[in-house]
Amino acid sequence: MASRIVGIDLGTSTSEIACIVEGTPKLIPNSQGKLVTPSVVHIGQDGAILVGEEAAEYLLTRPECTFMEVKRLTGGDEILKAHGKTYRPEEIQAMLLRYLVQCAETSLHEKINRAVITVPAYFTDVQRRATSKAGELAGLQVERIINEPTAAALDYGLSNLKECKNVLVYDLGGGTLDVTVLELFEGIIDVKASSGNNHLGGKDFDEIIMQHLVMGFSPSGLLEDARANMRLKKAAEDCKIALSAENEYQVSLPFLLTKADGKPVSVEKTVRRADFEEWVSEKVASTKEPMESALRDAGLDRSDLQLVLLVGGSTRIPCVKHLVEETLGTATRSLVDPDLTVARGAAIQAGLLEGSINNEFLVLTDVCPYTLGTAPLSDGVFGKRPIFDPIIPRNTTIPVEKSKLYHTASDYQTAVVIDIYQGESSDPENNERLGEVRLEGIPSARQGKEPVEVTFGYDMNGILQVKASVVSTGKQVSAEINTAGVKAKAAPDLSQWEKAEGARQERPLIRKAEKFINAGKDIGGDIELLVQRLKEALLLGNREQVKKNREQLLLMLETFENLEKLQP
Repeated sequence: MASRIVGIDLGTSTSEIACIVEGTPKLIPNSQGKLVTPSVVHIGQDGAILVGEEAAEYLLTRPECTFMEVKRLTGGDEILKAHGKTYRPEEIQAMLLRYLVQCAETSLHEKINRAVITVPAYFTDVQRRATSKAGELAGLQVERIINEPTAAALDYGLSNLKECKNVLVYDLGGGTLDVTVLELFEGIIDVKASSGNNHLGGKDFDEIIMQHLVMGFSPSGLLEDARANMRLKKAAEDCKIALSAENEYQVSLPFLLTKADGKPVSVEKTVRRADFEEWVSEKVASTKEPMESALRDAGLDRSDLQLVLLVGGSTRIPCVKHLVEETLGTATRSLVDPDLTVARGAAIQAGLLEGSINNEFLVLTDVCPYTLGTAPLSDGVFGKRPIFDPIIPRNTTIPVEKSKLYHTASDYQTAVVIDIYQGESSDPENNERLGEVRLEGIPSARQGKEPVEVTFGYDMNGILQVKASVVSTGKQVSAEINTAGVKAKAAPDLSQWEKAEGARQERPLIRKAEKFINAGKDIGGDIELLVQRLKEALLLGNREQVKKNREQLLLMLETFENLEKLQP
């Protein structure tokens, strides 16, 4: 029997669960009677599972079998170990989800087997699938995967159905950053664009404080000692939280570690807010570009914004709030609870799906955060080369299905492998390869004579389906792309290439090539592609690729110049 649908905010630091009661989102307390549950799981020697505050008590005494911040591993291939057994990140996440659902069942006095689960807007296809898998392992039918900033907008929109305004949601949590631009129009929530960073959050600030606390003496083995490291991490987090309200904080960690000579090591340090802000300034400043990128993709200027919403616990840090206001030129508004709004929004989405909220008054659209495409061979002056060809551009409204026609690349080709990529680079090597679809049975013919149609479908859960068919015969294959173990890369911002290490040495060559391109001499696009690859290699710090692209670009420019000399 289908149950009601609950909404779950599965966070890096904390998680929450909510449902709709009489048309209103209601947070459900955990077994401790609290609305916020630490995202911590402890596995006992006997296999017993503890979650939340009870599990967090073991962080200092049994850190080797107590797991926190597992969300940051979502979609990766890291294996977690406890008592000789191995666990994938989604298995640990499932334990957390199961606990939240059990709390809901106790509170609501009914069985729960359906849920809406939130993820960062910038989560990849891989990470969304892993989150959905965690739900399945917890015994849930995952009705929808919804983006966290969109959930926050739903929470705000339900209480402000008559408003018409452009809104930017800045969501900085424990492990991820999301920036989403959307339009509210009399109950319609139309997401325009999203940007972000899946590897930036409050936990990174904690790490920076930890490094400074041990700076100057850093005894050997300190950060390798799990218990000492956990005490240090907890002190750093307490320091960060305190400095949001106070000007200084005293860190006191007596007998943190015993050195090889038997002498104890302690940490006693006063941290000022000004010190902390200086330490994290580069990380905080890096959130400016995603704000500007989201606005550009939405086709808006900062003056077009009527509302800026702050979501996520890390937005309570004063310098974060100041950076947002300085970048956007407008005051931020505390109109939603930064810790609870995402769970409330997830519950609202659940209510729209199950009918407990009238969807005639509240309509939601969302977008695909990454470009999805394939990598056919392209004819250039210097022969065929693979180039990333977008099929679904980033920030396309979803659900969406788009198709493109391709043709066989060689004579009498009867099969084709369609590689699936996700990313923003024209070079497939710098994007994420999600998988492949193999289509066989193509009629034997000369090169380019047999068209193949490739169709990408991206659903409301942000999950990709791919179909390929032979146009002349109708033969078709389709697949849900298997993305297990694929890790996400952040797309480099090419406009920042000159700030990269080694850029000064490559600048003359890049400028020379760009003059060639601007003069209209790069007929096949080969030089432009190599310039882009060289910039990306610089930004990624890949010295081997920098050298390779430099040499290819030099050879190509020399070839073009020699050809020009031969022309009458």
